[in-house]
This record gives sequence, C-alpha cells and structure tokens, in this order.
Amino acid sequence: MRKKRSFTLIEILVVTTIIALLTSAATVTYTQLGKQSRDSKRKADIEQIRAALEMYRSNSVTNVYSAYSGDCSSYTALVAPTKYIASMPSDPKTGYNYCCEITTTDYTIGAYLETTSTGSCGSCGTSNCNYCVGPYGQE
Repeated sequence: MRKKRSFTLIEILVVTTIIALLTSAATVTYTQLGKQSRDSKRKADIEQIRAALEMYRSNSVTNVYSAYSGDCSSYTALVAPTKYIASMPSDPKTGYNYCCEITTTDYTIGAYLETTSTGSCGSCGTSNCNYCVGPYGQE
C-alpha cells in the first residue's frame, strides 16, 4: 500500500507567509505608483495653466496678467472668450482646484503633491501647497 504524501503544517505556513509578503509589497508599490501618477498630472495641469497665462500676457496690449486671487477654477480670463485653455483643470484625486495668486506682473500657481511632504508655498484648499510655479519656473 502506498502512503499519500501531504503537506506539513510548516510548509503551509511558509507558503502562506511568502504569499502575504508578496501581496503586501505589490500593494505598497501600486499605491506609490498611483501617487506618482497623480502628482505628474498635477504638475502637467499647473504647467498648462502657466503656459496659458504666458500666452494671455504676450497677447495683452499692456503686456500684463489679469489680476486674480483664489482657486484657479474661477479664473475665467483664460477660458472665455479668449480660449487660451479649454477648461481649468482640477486635482485628479480630491477634486479641489489649484490655487492662483496673480498680480499684473507676477503669479504663483500651487498644488499639493502627495509624494512630497516638505515645503509650503501657500494654501491649497484644506492643505498647504508644497509645489508652486511662477513665471520663472518652480518656486
């Protein structure tokens, strides 16, 4: 009579532990990739707003920006009727809008990045902005 071979308790525990470790590592990696992806979108959105502001100023007779302070979604000088930008972008996760501080000669556009915890360059809704750009690039 042949004896049936079965797994021991130790073997089952080892395999279960390995699977659990691989699953947790994959989850952490996936979460980080999601944060980096959203941060890239935020940076691209801010660059799009910055480019539209620069086009607005270069087409302005007086060579100035249209002054504004608040969330960028309410800044209509770029959207209609000039159409420098199709619509003002909003944050990909939380839905808040990027903050805009615009004078006739300078501006700062800010967002909160998930992967950067240092720095503060203003208030972005409920969080402090930790990524801001102006006419001369990142601040």
